[in-house]
Amino acid sequence: MNSTQFSPVAFFIIQGLASLGEKKMVLFIIFLLAYTVILGGNIMIIYLVRTDPKLGSPMYFFLHNLSIVDMIYTTVTIPNMLSGFLTEVKTVSVPGCFLQMYCFIHMSVTGRALLTAMAYDRYVAICNPLRYAAVMTRPVCLLLIIGAWTFGAICTFPNTSMAVQRSYCGPNVVRHCWCDPSSVRLLVCGDTQVDSIVSLSFALIALLTTGVLILTSYILIGVKIAKMGAAERLKAFSTCAAHLTVVSISYSSASFVYISYRVGNFSPEVRIIVSVLYSALTPFLNPMIYSLRNKELRVAIKRAFCRHRRLTAEPQNTHHTVLTEKHSIQAPLK
Repeated sequence: MNSTQFSPVAFFIIQGLASLGEKKMVLFIIFLLAYTVILGGNIMIIYLVRTDPKLGSPMYFFLHNLSIVDMIYTTVTIPNMLSGFLTEVKTVSVPGCFLQMYCFIHMSVTGRALLTAMAYDRYVAICNPLRYAAVMTRPVCLLLIIGAWTFGAICTFPNTSMAVQRSYCGPNVVRHCWCDPSSVRLLVCGDTQVDSIVSLSFALIALLTTGVLILTSYILIGVKIAKMGAAERLKAFSTCAAHLTVVSISYSSASFVYISYRVGNFSPEVRIIVSVLYSALTPFLNPMIYSLRNKELRVAIKRAFCRHRRLTAEPQNTHHTVLTEKHSIQAPLK
């Protein structure tokens, strides 16, 4: 029908998981706890990297930026989803919806670009250890960070800009927990075939470019490790175990979400839950994986706790010293 017969929508209604009824409160508690862990874990990593001089290597600089991306990535979606569990109708303005869409896609692509930069860092550390300090200088690390954020913006802008220019004339119910691009596209008044092609093309560019570069780095690392002795091989593997674990979880979960959306007779609720779990899984596991698999980070956490204890104990010791000195001064007067 002609779109001029309809009034443009003023806001979108986020349907979320309204059909789950009382089970929504169970999900609310689960995702609230998960979001608390995500914030706490990533803030801890950011604090440690910023305050501990022994965590000044490029790997921790990249990890610091990845934690920032993970926090923004989840903050864009999870709080809105949690508020939707507590209200009957969750609405979002049209500009707010597109802003959420942009930030969600941008952080998703930027996170993978940062994982690619970290893979290159591991490649240089293992394959060219003698030139590591000369190659991974501060300007190079900053250039890789800027490149990751720029790559995320380039892959995000076409999809979002096309969505902004489309007409939305009803219905205005987004069948998701946030403004997911595919769900919002269903509400466009008109043909969206070009939008779908552009969205899929840039999604493939983002996934394949970063995936191929990471895979290439680890193939070269594997070839190098194969030529090492047993002790060197174990040490080399330990330096990239945490990153390799995070990459495996990130790309395997993304593949599962892609398959669940296009293959099988999954209900809309199941697909939404799978998408929500995927968006929270990697940011939730990142701090745990790096803390458990990285000895330097574990030692830094212990140092931070010891430093905090010492700072807490100092006022009490000072107060005790003042009282002792006061008593020793007054004693002869008696």
